[in-house]
Amino acid sequence: MKLKPVPAFTTLALIALPLALAACGKEGDKPAAPTGEPVAAVAAPAGTNWAETINQTPDGHFVMGNPQAKIRLVEYGSYTCSHCRDFSESASPEIRDIVNSGKMSFEFRNYVRDPMDMATALLARCGGKDIFYPLSEQFFGYQNSLFEKAQAMGDQAYQATMAAPPAERFTRLATAVGLIDYAKQRGIAEDQAKQCLGDTKAAETLAKGVEKANADYQITGTPSFLINGVLVDNATTWPIVKAKLKEAGI
Repeated sequence: MKLKPVPAFTTLALIALPLALAACGKEGDKPAAPTGEPVAAVAAPAGTNWAETINQTPDGHFVMGNPQAKIRLVEYGSYTCSHCRDFSESASPEIRDIVNSGKMSFEFRNYVRDPMDMATALLARCGGKDIFYPLSEQFFGYQNSLFEKAQAMGDQAYQATMAAPPAERFTRLATAVGLIDYAKQRGIAEDQAKQCLGDTKAAETLAKGVEKANADYQITGTPSFLINGVLVDNATTWPIVKAKLKEAGI
């Protein structure tokens, strides 16, 4: 079964999401461009560590680490992108180690590509900023099961789900592919999960984020990375991104 684009909530969302489907394989104040000089470590406040320090940006993104870090790494990723899953599995432990040095912050921005991705993103954000990163890593781990259950639905059931009213469709989809049960096992209550999945405003915000990413950075695939606000060319794997961070002074 081929996943179809997310039905639009607004004209803006209708424009944004099909553009995103091409993909797998500037906002606020930005730190100065890296000079390549070694970046000094910065200790976290007593009793804390930077990898567990999560702040929410005005645009609703979640940033891990030292808010004043000299290096800011941003990933645009999708929960239904196999390359993003591979990056999460290989890079997450090392990224947390670097973030804990205080030299770098890390931010995962949802680049929603399809309805399954939208449902997963709504659930990953459902518990708030403090558990967003652990949940994201675990949802990447569920990707193969997600695809298997999506295929098992069949086109007729899938189309019927997508024809449901906007406030219901992602709840129905998440139920059919086991996402709600998976979230429940990770501390998200069923009622809370359904409330998040029915939040059409949150879904519209995620869709608008895709259009903004395309307008600001001409994103052509996921994962894509920014270092201090500059798109890194031809970087889809951790070894390449890590090399670029070393060049920046990490």
